[in-house]
Order: sequence, then C-alpha cells, then structure tokens
Amino acid sequence: MAAKKFSLTPSPTFKAPVSIQVPGGKTVQVEFTFKHRNREDFRELTEGLEGRKDVEILLDIASGWELEDAFEEKNVQKLVDNYLGAGRAVLETYVAELTAARAKN
Repeated sequence: MAAKKFSLTPSPTFKAPVSIQVPGGKTVQVEFTFKHRNREDFRELTEGLEGRKDVEILLDIASGWELEDAFEEKNVQKLVDNYLGAGRAVLETYVAELTAARAKN
C-alpha cells in the first residue's frame, strides 16, 4: 500500500504563516494555527462577518499562534490594537488557505 498523501477527512486544524506589517516598513511572519471549516461552515462564517469585531473573528478562526504570549482574548485584542492591519491579514490568510487561493511561487 502506498504512503498516505491525502485524506478525505481533513485535520481539524492547520498552520499557516501570516505576514503582519510593523510600522516602519517591516513585515514579520507569525505562524497561526487555524480551525478547519467545511464548505457549509465556511459559508456561514463569511456571511456572518459583517458587524463582528476583529478579535471575535480571530478567536473564531484560530486556536493559537507561535508568539510567546498566550493566544487569548486580551492578547488578540492587543495585537489588533497595536498593529492596525493584523486582523485583516489573519483573516485574508485564513480564507486563502481554505480556498486554495494563495499565489504559487
């Protein structure tokens, strides 16, 4: 039997790097652990984004990050307060990963 390369049942989480812009022109990569969603769950998520706060969305789509600070509400709030584009960057990466929309190098 050949080695398993693909499963019809995806892992409940996956990791992906997110590019976060730091004031002064620098970009840093932070690896996030994201929650997998199937087609229906993803549709519900995207249809329900309007009016939600960045922190709420990030806690809904991710379960961790590679930072030393714990992945918890107060620290996610600190991230989005201090790095204005971070919430959008995390969400865009999540959507791109789930929909296979990332650019290939």
